[in-house]
Amino acid sequence: MHQRKESISRVRRAVIKVGSGVLTKDLDLNTEIIRGLASEISRLIKEKGLEILLVSSGAIASGLRRVGLSRYPVDIPQKQATASVGQGRLIMEYEKAFGDYDQKVAQILLTMDDLSNRRRYLNARNTLYTLLGWNILPIINENDTVVVKEIKFGDNDTLSSMITHLMDADILINLTDIDGFYDKDPRVNPDARMFPLITRIDRAIERRACRIPGAVGTGGMHSKIQSAKKVTASGIPMIIANGLVPDVIKGIFDAREIGTLFLPTRPRMTSRKCWIAFTLKPKGVIRVDSGACKAIVEQGRSLLPAGILDVEGNFGIGSPVRCVDADEKTIAKGLVNYPASDIRRMKGLRTGQIEKELGYKYYDEVIHRDNLVLI
Repeated sequence: MHQRKESISRVRRAVIKVGSGVLTKDLDLNTEIIRGLASEISRLIKEKGLEILLVSSGAIASGLRRVGLSRYPVDIPQKQATASVGQGRLIMEYEKAFGDYDQKVAQILLTMDDLSNRRRYLNARNTLYTLLGWNILPIINENDTVVVKEIKFGDNDTLSSMITHLMDADILINLTDIDGFYDKDPRVNPDARMFPLITRIDRAIERRACRIPGAVGTGGMHSKIQSAKKVTASGIPMIIANGLVPDVIKGIFDAREIGTLFLPTRPRMTSRKCWIAFTLKPKGVIRVDSGACKAIVEQGRSLLPAGILDVEGNFGIGSPVRCVDADEKTIAKGLVNYPASDIRRMKGLRTGQIEKELGYKYYDEVIHRDNLVLI
C-alpha cells in the first residue's frame, strides 16, 4: 500500500489514457462514461491543481454507426474515413461534458512522424505546455485519418507512453475494460488472478500478457505491458485499471488499491533520453566488443571506434542505432556522429587514427554518452 501512496503523492502531472473498450457501448460512444471522466478529471484539475493530459481512443468506434457499419472496419480506407466522421463527434462530446464543469479542452492529433522529428517533437511539447499553462485540457489521439503504416504508433497504448515521456509526466494511468493485469485472460478464465503490484516486467509477465484486443480496440494487454515496460524503464510508474468502474480515477488518486501498479525499474530519465530510447526507430545496428560493452554499461562512457566489431544498415549522421553485444543483446540506443559507411571504415581504430583513415574527423566518439541510452 505504501508504494501506491508514495507514487501518487509525487504526481503533479499525469497522463490518462482511455481505451475504446471503455468509451464505447454497442458500437457507439458511451456518453455516460465520457461525462464521468469529465467530472473526475475536472475535479483533479480544479481541486488538486494537477496537470492532466488525456489520450483518448474512440474516433473510429464513434463513427461506426454514423457511416452505417455494424462492425469494426478491416481495410485502411474504411478505417480512415470512419475516423474522420468519428473524431469530430468524439471531441464534441468531450467539449460538451467538460463544459458542464467550466473546463476547456483542446484537440491534438499526432502521428509517429510528428514525434520522431526532433523539431516537431519540441513544437508539440511547447504547444502542450502552453495549453496546460492556460488550464486547458489537451485531448490527444492518433491522426487516424491520414496515418499510414510507416508513421503509425500502432495503438494508443504506445502513444500514451510517448506522451508521458514527451511531457515529463509523473504517472501514466491506462484505463481499460478489465480490472488490471491478470495471470491469464479473465474474459475466458474465471479463475484468473489479478496482480495488484508489478515490480519488474520480465519475460514471464510478457508471456502472460493477452494479445487479444477488445471488440473495438487495437491494443490488448500485450500492448499495455509494452507501454508499462517503456515508462517504468524511464523511472515513471503506471497503473492499469478498469475505466468502467465509477469514480475509478478518484480512487486511484486517493491511493486505494485499484488496478495494477507497475513500479519504476530505474531512476528518472530526461525527456530527451526518453525520446532516443523509446520514440526513435533504429536505422541500424552497431555490434561492440566486451570492452566497449563494459565501458558503456558499467562506466557510462561514450562509444569509441576501437570497440566496434561490425555495423549493419545504411544510415546517416544523427541517425538512431542499436548497440548490441556479441550475443546480440541490445545494451543501448544512441545517435551516431558519423554515417554507417564511415563507421565501417573506422571500426577497431583508435581515435587518433580516424582522420588518417577518413580524411576528416568531426568527433572522437562514434556515439557521445550524452546521446547514448542504456536499454
